[in-house]
Amino acid sequence: MRPDLLKELLEKVGRGALDPAAALEKLRNLSFEQLPFARVDHHRALRQGWPEAIFCEGKSAEQVLAIAEAIVGSGSNLLATRLDAEKYALLEGKIPSVRYNREGRIAVAIQDAPPPGGKVTLLTAGTSDIPVAEEAAETLGALGHAAERIYDVGVAGIHRLFAEGERIRDAEALLVFAGMEGALLSVVGGISAVPVIGVPTSIGYGTALGGMTALFGMLNSCASGVTVVNIDNGFGAACAAHRILAPLREGE
Repeated sequence: MRPDLLKELLEKVGRGALDPAAALEKLRNLSFEQLPFARVDHHRALRQGWPEAIFCEGKSAEQVLAIAEAIVGSGSNLLATRLDAEKYALLEGKIPSVRYNREGRIAVAIQDAPPPGGKVTLLTAGTSDIPVAEEAAETLGALGHAAERIYDVGVAGIHRLFAEGERIRDAEALLVFAGMEGALLSVVGGISAVPVIGVPTSIGYGTALGGMTALFGMLNSCASGVTVVNIDNGFGAACAAHRILAPLREGE
């Protein structure tokens, strides 16, 4: 349940416009909603500031749809990550205003526009890193932030990165996506004063080890103060940026 809806409910009880018993009935599913295969966390928006997202890998299309309908039915916005086109086909037409980013494998349905957030710039080392970045970009948009994309600026042609200096300096946070050896994070962390979050990707030849080499490289970055999320976790990187920026916005 969204905080504004809960506040409205309590105000109705306070002024006598809603019977307490009726309010109690509305609150019965506040904590979570029991489905045969899932417990949908409707309380998460109150605890964390954003609703539960659906990680779609390993779930059937029917399970994804049922969870999505529960989330949307509670009044929350929908994010469905790692969603393939076949599963999305079942959502389309059944979830109002749902939109699909095929490259990022993520579906979004916004019912309640989030408050305006910050400007977060996404940098990828190569074109192959873009799908992970697109997952992050859609997540940022759903959380109210503007996602600025700067793609294919890896260290193999570092002049491409330096050509974007003004746009990099204009960001409030930076997300850096890189596979191979993950070197782009150290470079960006060394030229930027804002929060920098590294996202190792599973791109690379044999000894890239499915992203492990990029992960180790980023964790061992000599650029102080950078942070790193899990391999291919664009969603988590966007949420981390939101946790950093949202309190700053609230203090303005």
